[in-house]
Amino acid sequence: MVDKTRVTNRTFKIPHTYVLISCIIIIAALLTYIVPAGEYARIEDPNTGRTVVDPNSFTKVEGNPVNPFEVLTAVPRGMMAAAQITFFIFIVAGSFQIITSTGAIEAGIYKVASLLRGKEQLLIPIFMFIFSLTGAFLGFAEENIVFIPVAISLARALGYDAIVGMSLVTLGGAVGFNSGIMNPFTVGIAQGIAELPLFSGIGLRIIIWIVFLSVSVYYVMRYAKKIKDRPELSLIADVELEERKNKTVDLTEEKTLSPSHYLVFLTLAAGLAIIVYGVYEFGWYINEIAAVFLGMGLISGAIGRINPNQMAQEFINGARGIIFGALVVGIARTILIVLQDGIILDSIIYGLASVISGLPKTLSAVGMFIVQSLINFVIPSGSGQAATTMPIMVPLADILGLTRQTAVLAFHFGDGFSNTFTPTASTLMASLSIAKISYDKWLKYYGKLFLIWTLMGAVFMVIAVIINYGPF
Repeated sequence: MVDKTRVTNRTFKIPHTYVLISCIIIIAALLTYIVPAGEYARIEDPNTGRTVVDPNSFTKVEGNPVNPFEVLTAVPRGMMAAAQITFFIFIVAGSFQIITSTGAIEAGIYKVASLLRGKEQLLIPIFMFIFSLTGAFLGFAEENIVFIPVAISLARALGYDAIVGMSLVTLGGAVGFNSGIMNPFTVGIAQGIAELPLFSGIGLRIIIWIVFLSVSVYYVMRYAKKIKDRPELSLIADVELEERKNKTVDLTEEKTLSPSHYLVFLTLAAGLAIIVYGVYEFGWYINEIAAVFLGMGLISGAIGRINPNQMAQEFINGARGIIFGALVVGIARTILIVLQDGIILDSIIYGLASVISGLPKTLSAVGMFIVQSLINFVIPSGSGQAATTMPIMVPLADILGLTRQTAVLAFHFGDGFSNTFTPTASTLMASLSIAKISYDKWLKYYGKLFLIWTLMGAVFMVIAVIINYGPF
C-alpha cells in the first residue's frame, strides 16, 4: 500500500558535464539531417593576410548527414584537434605541482594572507583589477590559467573557497577581455577586417571596462562575504572539506620565506615576463607558453632540491588531478567537428545573419550581439570567429545603416561573455578542471552574472547606435 502522506521532493540536477556535451553532440548530428547544407567561399584578405569568408558567396551544396558511427569517430578526432590545449593543461598542472612541492607557494601565501588579515576583501578588487588588465591589453585567456592554483590557495587561506579564487583570475581576466580596450586577438583582428583604424573607439570601451569591472567585483565580493561568514553555504562545500583534510594550505603554523623560496619566486617572475614578451614580440601561443612553464617547474624543483624521481612523481600527481577537465576540452571540440562534417556550420551562420537583417536599427545591433554569442558556442576561438563572421557582419552593418565599429562591438561582446559560460569554451573547462569545480556548480554561481553582463551588453549596443559609434 502506498503511503499518500509521503511527499517525495525531486529537485532538478544539471547532468554530468560529459552527458551535457554528449547531448549537444547528438543534437548537432540530428541537425545535419534537418538543416540544408551550405558553404561560403574562403578568400585571403589582402589587408590582413588572413583567410576570411566571402559574404556574397553562400551557396547550397549537397548534404552530408552525420550517421551514428561517424559521430563516434568524431570524438577521437575532436580530441586530436584539441590535443594542443589538452596537453597544455597537463603540462601546466604538472609543472605547477613541482613548483608547489618546493614550499615556496605556501610560504608566500602565508605572507600575503598575514598582510591582508582583517582586510581580506581587498584581495578581490585588487586581483580582479590586475587580471582585467591582462585581458584588456594583452588579450590573455589561456595564458591566465597558470595563475589559478595560486589564486585559489590564497583565497582559501583568507577564508574563501575555490570559486572565489578562480573568479579573481577568470572573471577578472574576462572583464578586460570582454571590454577589449586594446585586445589584439579580438578587437585588433575584427577592426582589421572591418578596415577600421587599429584600436579606434577606445573611449567607449574604457567606460565599458569600468562599468563591468565594478559590477563584477561587487558580485564576487557579495558571494565571498556570504561564505566567509557561513562556509557551509559554499557551492562547493564538499570540495573545500576535502581540501581542508588534505591541508593544501595550512596557516596554523607560521612559515618563513627562505632564500630558496625567493629564488623560486624570481624564477616564476622571470618565466612570466618571458611569456609576456614572447606573446607580444614573437606571437607565442600554447606550445611556447607550455615550454616556458615546464622550464619554470624544472628549475624551481632544482632550486628546491627536489630530486629527479620526486619531480617526476609530482608532475604525474599534478597532471592526474585535472584529467577530467582536460578530456572535456577534446570532447567539446567534437561539436564543431560534427557541424563541419555535416556542412551546416556556414548554413547556421547564414541563417542567423538573415534573421537580423530585417530588424529595426537598434534591434539589429542587439541581434548582432546575440548572434555572435550563439556562434561562439560552436566557434569558441576569438580570432577564428572574427575571420568567419566579420566579413559577413561588416557588409550587413553597412546595409542596415549601422557603423562598422558597432559590428565590432557586437563581435567582441558575443565572443567574450559566453567564453565563461559555454561548455565548448576550452579555457573555461581547463580552468574548472584545475580548480576542481564541476560545470553545474559554476553555472549555479556564474549564471546570474552572465545574465547581468548580457543585459548590460545589450544596453551598450543601444548606446552605440544612439551615439553613432565610430569613426565609421
